[in-house]
Amino acid sequence: MPNNPEITVGQLSSRSGVAVSALHFYEAKGLIRSRRTAGNQRRFSRDTLRRIAFIRVSQRVGIPLRTIQEALSALPDGRTPTREDWARLSAMWQDELDDRIRQLERLRHGLTECIACGCLSLDRCALANPDDVAAASGPGSRLMVAPRRESAPGCGSE
Repeated sequence: MPNNPEITVGQLSSRSGVAVSALHFYEAKGLIRSRRTAGNQRRFSRDTLRRIAFIRVSQRVGIPLRTIQEALSALPDGRTPTREDWARLSAMWQDELDDRIRQLERLRHGLTECIACGCLSLDRCALANPDDVAAASGPGSRLMVAPRRESAPGCGSE
């Protein structure tokens, strides 16, 4: 393989394991950059592979793309994040990640209770109707069934 400092979008996709369409999306969102050849073909610097790895790891731990883009755009000259950058950013994101973990643990606990009891009772289900907020909308299944336009005879339409 020649020692070319640039790679094509296909090569970038193959080496990173990210679909070409996702790379185009990342580029449109300002997460990665390419230059265009005289024939209007995209060329990426090889360090884009590290940038994509940074993006994928950040996404995997639940960091939204907007937050990732803000972090990358704050780097001098749009450079690829270093180990020190990752340490600093991950420390900044620690509280947000801890909050997400707590939310997921509550969801897991609620889901386990729901599966264990099997009731799916909307008046006490912590997942579908926390604190029975649907009671204010009236009787019946308000969350699972679309509201009727007219009440049928004998269904409270007196």
